[in-house]
Amino acid sequence: MNFTPTPNILAVSAFNRLVQQTLASTIPLTWIAGEISNLTRAASGHWYFSLKDATAQVRCVMFRGRNQYIDWLPENGMQVEVRATPGLYEPRGEFQLQVDTLRRAGLGVLFEAFERLKRQLEEEGLFAASRKRAIPAMPRRIGIITSPQAAALRDVLTTLKRKMPSLPVILYPCQVQGAPAAAQIVAALNTAYQRAECDVLIICRGGGSIEDLWSFNEESVARAVAASPVPIISGVGHETDFTITDFVADLRAPTPTAAAVLASPDRNQLIQSLDLLQARLARQLRHRLFQQQQQLTHLGQRLIHPGKKLGAQQAQLSHLSSRMRHAYRTASQQRNWRQSQLAQRLRQQLPSTTPHTKALAQQQSRLQLAMHHLLAQQLTALGNLDSHLKHLSPTAVLNRGYSLVRNEYGEIIRNTTQISVNEKLSIYFADDSADVQVRKLNASNRLKK
Repeated sequence: MNFTPTPNILAVSAFNRLVQQTLASTIPLTWIAGEISNLTRAASGHWYFSLKDATAQVRCVMFRGRNQYIDWLPENGMQVEVRATPGLYEPRGEFQLQVDTLRRAGLGVLFEAFERLKRQLEEEGLFAASRKRAIPAMPRRIGIITSPQAAALRDVLTTLKRKMPSLPVILYPCQVQGAPAAAQIVAALNTAYQRAECDVLIICRGGGSIEDLWSFNEESVARAVAASPVPIISGVGHETDFTITDFVADLRAPTPTAAAVLASPDRNQLIQSLDLLQARLARQLRHRLFQQQQQLTHLGQRLIHPGKKLGAQQAQLSHLSSRMRHAYRTASQQRNWRQSQLAQRLRQQLPSTTPHTKALAQQQSRLQLAMHHLLAQQLTALGNLDSHLKHLSPTAVLNRGYSLVRNEYGEIIRNTTQISVNEKLSIYFADDSADVQVRKLNASNRLKK
């Protein structure tokens, strides 16, 4: 017998699809809390588990494309919170939750507290870039605030030893996890502030869950960091971890090792910089020395010995004297010729010059006599000047048996106050010189006539 389906009768697959569509369109993404059980991690990468409480349970699936963003592995018995959409697995008609994200139970409250404190401190200006201080390039001492047993401390000390072995490091010990950690961190910070022995502080610990790092999200720690009189570098957790301390600190490092790199100078780089500066200084010194040597050579070429200069002046004086005598003779000859011309013209003008001839001859004789007398006076004065000049010449003095004493710098020695015992001197005579050394100084030993 054949049955014809009526329009209001659905096939199982159609019904399951309708239920799936109804669930997806009616109930949005929802946070659901419960305990994990029957967890299976499939070879495909998907996670299958049940979420249960005291009276009910529901099947859950978290596909590989979503669970790859979870940085921890869930285990059976864990209390978790999932954000999921309800659905129906159509082939088997099984109701399940399709999980979008997964977190440990209670993290929602922590995140809310984190965001609330972050907003408050940001509004107060504790995160402002204007209050951030620069990390000193050459700190004299670095302080570390962490647990003595923390792996982060070993990483920081290893990095500092590699970069700058001679840089002193002071540890301010404290717990970095657990209930008393926040108070101990604040106490360690206050100790560092009171002792004032470091130029920069590193506050650090290794990575962990938000609960492990929660001490660095406490308001007391944030305000203690903000009150620091010296720059602070925060190196808490891994690169993806962020805490309130990171925002308040003067500089945030992605890891404790990176914090050590940022806090200390690199010894090898400093040595290279010093080598470059030393090379530049040597080049500049050589260039300056070369310039000074050139200037000294130029000044030496311009320097003229007094005797040579005196000889040149004497030669010039002789030349001027010769020119003056020649000029005088030329002027005398011109006057004589002019007088002769005038006499001739006078004779031509006057009917008879006989009466005046004798007078003219007398005048001429007197004029010549006066000219010869004036010339003799000028020559005598010129000779006196020449003799006086020769008398004042140092060479003339040396020729009379005197000598000239100079020190190593060429300065003329006039009395014993300018010299000292064992000092080397040079004595110049008329034709040569001698180098001597002072053996004794006499208080008063003037030459007697």
